[in-house]
Amino acid sequence: MGILSRASYVIRSKINAILNRAEDPTETLDYSYEQMRDELQQVKQGIADLTTQKKRLEIQKRRLEENVEKHNEQAREAVSQDRDDLARRALEKKQSKMNQIEELEGQIANLQSTQDDLVEKKNELQSRIEEFRTRKETMKARYEAAEASSRVSEAMTGVGDEMEDVGRAIERAEERTDEMEARSAAMDELETTGAFEDALSDKDEIDRELEAARSSSEVDTELETLKAEMGKGEPESAEGESEPETETDVSDEEVESELEELREEESRSE
Repeated sequence: MGILSRASYVIRSKINAILNRAEDPTETLDYSYEQMRDELQQVKQGIADLTTQKKRLEIQKRRLEENVEKHNEQAREAVSQDRDDLARRALEKKQSKMNQIEELEGQIANLQSTQDDLVEKKNELQSRIEEFRTRKETMKARYEAAEASSRVSEAMTGVGDEMEDVGRAIERAEERTDEMEARSAAMDELETTGAFEDALSDKDEIDRELEAARSSSEVDTELETLKAEMGKGEPESAEGESEPETETDVSDEEVESELEELREEESRSE
């Protein structure tokens, strides 16, 4: 096989493959049915033309038969008038018309035979067309059912082109959602650990711990000062007796309340 032959074969194969993919069986069946109906119509038209031709010959034959009868009458009348010459001429015309009638009868018989054959073929073709129409509708119904089933199966399994696009869109949405959720969780974690504040501050971890220790020490010192001012830090007497309260002394409940408020303020300042 030469290069050109192989190239031509490959091209035809490609074209056939493309046509097969583009072909719709239901449209092909409908087209074939219409072609058969056109052929049937042509056969019917041929039968009609043949019948018309036969009818013309039959009309011509009938006119010749009328002329034959007329020539018979002419011959009889000529004989009754002793005009044998006229009678002979009338009989000669009669004979000519008889010959034409015989020829027409042969043509009419041939046309009738042809018409009968065409009518029989027309009936057979019409029967085949009706049978094809039934099979066509059955095949179309089967194909449409199979196509619908295939579409449903593709939709269920997600192997169709549209479902593949939908599947990819869902995957992208899930990936984007996971990414946003992870980012949100990371932001929350950074905010909880104070990373955002650290980023805006020039203090390191040691500075922050020292500052927290100083703040705690200052609170303890102030607490001791308050206790000393209120007499809470003085030791009890040897005999276990406490000094009598003066009018300026504050009750324990008031001290504890003020101390609790100071603690709350310190906690808020931290």
